[in-house]
Amino acid sequence: MAWRASLLVATLVSWLAFGSAAGQASRLGAPAPEVAGARWINSEPLTTPGLRGRVVLVEFWTFG
Repeated sequence: MAWRASLLVATLVSWLAFGSAAGQASRLGAPAPEVAGARWINSEPLTTPGLRGRVVLVEFWTFG
């Protein structure tokens, strides 16, 4: 019985992880949204047209 519960949990986790990514595939090739921030430090705000043709590294982090 425990293996059935484990199989059910594994199936649900897989469905949540990979099922939600399938809906995002339609956004491939679409323009990136504008970068928005409350304040910019050490530079003027960046715009998508200003970054066109450049390699951009986006790093996400959290405090905690």
